[in-house]
Amino acid sequence: MLALVFGSVAASAAATAVSTAHAAAKPTKVAKATRPAKASKTAAQGTKVQRAGKRNTRKVALRAEPGRPSFGQLSGLRGTEDELALKSSVALVVDQDTDEVLFSKNPHAVLPIASITKLMTALVVTEALLPLDENLTVTQDDVAATAGSKSRLKLGTQLTRGEMLHLALMASENRAAHLLGRTFPGGLEQFVGAMNSKALALGMNDTRYVEPTGLSSNNQSSAEDLTRLVRAAFEHPIIRQLSTSLEAVVPVGQRPTQFRNTNGLVRNPEWDIGLQKTGYISAAGRCLVMQTQLAGRKLIMVLLDSAGKYSRIGDAERIRKWLAETPLIPSALAAQPR
Repeated sequence: MLALVFGSVAASAAATAVSTAHAAAKPTKVAKATRPAKASKTAAQGTKVQRAGKRNTRKVALRAEPGRPSFGQLSGLRGTEDELALKSSVALVVDQDTDEVLFSKNPHAVLPIASITKLMTALVVTEALLPLDENLTVTQDDVAATAGSKSRLKLGTQLTRGEMLHLALMASENRAAHLLGRTFPGGLEQFVGAMNSKALALGMNDTRYVEPTGLSSNNQSSAEDLTRLVRAAFEHPIIRQLSTSLEAVVPVGQRPTQFRNTNGLVRNPEWDIGLQKTGYISAAGRCLVMQTQLAGRKLIMVLLDSAGKYSRIGDAERIRKWLAETPLIPSALAAQPR
């Protein structure tokens, strides 16, 4: 088992620019006065103290720049109403075994998917049968490619491929995901090609990848396509195990460092989650895909472009409660509009 290896187991969005003008009054020119008689040293010091005491620090309130709108927000998808009043622009719940649609909201909309990308990264790495115990090192290429995003994997960090895969799935570590693609046979370009080829093989015709982390808004897909990805990834026990593990402790530099799952629902006893992945960049909003058992059925759930830090979790809870209370009659289960 891999757990023994490493311990614990799109139009482009235009940003709203806000600027504050600060006008400073031009000082009045003072006529040159006759130089006064030289004051005593004591008097001069007293004058300096007096002048210093009169200085007031002017506090200027800076207006925070608003967050950039997501693609879904710009295209008006967030205005779509549904019977559960979800905060996500896109939602889809299907039966994993029968493909029966239980709930849908804008399922065909093609949007950036942020770190949901890493699920395809994991699928390609896993199916390539690369050695999981091989040591990999974070290089400047990985640092540069993930600039602007948070990472706890410092330059020079050495971990096994299995540990990198674990951190990419569980903690959504961008440098780990980029490293997995960079060290693929043939390099990063070959890896991205393999990602797109796998998407086509799965029938994900609305999906496109340009890099393995999800930091690019050009990584795009639809909820309908992502259900196919979740189903394919679920076939691999290692992806199920690593994506749902609660935490991991790995050596970063000279000290052990703890990483935790980005999806708090895996710690909730009311959920039985078999696979999951979260995602966020401003262009994508908050995203979440899961395989879970609810109402006695194996389900795949996709939530894209959710507005608010905790709204995707709230939407998942609304869907769970709704499924528990609603008779599973197909004609009554698909939310409108579709």
